[in-house]
Amino acid sequence: MKRRQIAAIDVGTSKICTVMADTENGDLRILGVGVVASRGMQKGMVVNLNEAKEAIRESVSMAERTAGYKLKSALIGVTGKHINSKNNRGVISITRNDHLVRQSDLQRAIDIASSITMPQDRKVLHIIPRNYSVDGQEGVSNPVGMHGFRLDVETHIITAASNSIENLTKCIRAAGVEIDDLVFNPLASAEAALTDEEREKGVILADIGGGTTDIAAVKGNSIYHTSVLPIAGSQVTHDISVGLGIPFEMADDIKQRYSSVIPGECNDASFVESGHTFSYPDLCEIVRMRVEELLRLIILELPSDDYSKMVPSGLVITGGTANLPGIAELGSEVLRIPVRVGTPPNLFGVSDILNDPACTNVVGMLLWSINNRDASKSHPANEESAKGGFISRMFGNPKN
Repeated sequence: MKRRQIAAIDVGTSKICTVMADTENGDLRILGVGVVASRGMQKGMVVNLNEAKEAIRESVSMAERTAGYKLKSALIGVTGKHINSKNNRGVISITRNDHLVRQSDLQRAIDIASSITMPQDRKVLHIIPRNYSVDGQEGVSNPVGMHGFRLDVETHIITAASNSIENLTKCIRAAGVEIDDLVFNPLASAEAALTDEEREKGVILADIGGGTTDIAAVKGNSIYHTSVLPIAGSQVTHDISVGLGIPFEMADDIKQRYSSVIPGECNDASFVESGHTFSYPDLCEIVRMRVEELLRLIILELPSDDYSKMVPSGLVITGGTANLPGIAELGSEVLRIPVRVGTPPNLFGVSDILNDPACTNVVGMLLWSINNRDASKSHPANEESAKGGFISRMFGNPKN
């Protein structure tokens, strides 16, 4: 198989990361990485077109210099509180004499399951087939070729506000990059951070970035719930700023250098920063209270109160806030389920900077590109006139 070039851009609230790579037989080789501080973004959405465009351009240029070639197109991560999701079911009859399920039947069932009433100001991002059943037989991974009278398919449909998508795509194109696909952030992070066992048994992934916490719940090797919380790392920084009476920028620096939520880690000692003396216990208490609240809110997003049975593999935390010392231990203590920090898989090439929970999303987009290369329809980012999203294959589900 010929090597092909792929790329992804994570336009976050705190950072913008561009990764250029090539792939052959599913293997990734990182060729260029560009990470810059984000500008013009707030809670995952564009608030200043010019600032966002220039920051994206800087990130792209940095990656291009390392890779040695110009970036033409990339996958783009999407988040924001404007994103909604729902599960919908489609049912069809197999009326041919042989009662053999064919690819056209599968597509017809998915089309019916994807038919939802949607306001004009929203667009479909993803249509993900969750599971199939033939004549009531559940758990069918690929019904094509089976015999039956009735085919059921359940899809997970993710939609976004049109204006938010258009603002983001406008910034990307203004920076000189065309858009291959838009990928909802937690779907990409799940590709990179979850194990096969977690996907099968049931797990919740939370990508805690700077402005949003992106959530995906997976069970039976399929997505059944996604959502976005407009609370994340910047709220922790804000609490430190208010609690210690210091500027936001200083609070962010202190958070990254001194914060911890490990029980017993914060003793009575103090530290000095910029000529000011601060108390470790005060800092740790501020951070712990906000992180504990965020962890509880993540679990409340699940569509069931009995979350320990729904997600026996527990919670996997990614994103920049996952670097906070003790966050997994605190999560296990508060939620009474297994909690671990998710990181990208080992990669070849110029990949040292990507070995970080904060980069799980952008690496996941590259893996998404490989897994979904032939599984997409026209995407609203590619053509202004396109009406629908695209059908996505995840975690080994059949191509459609």
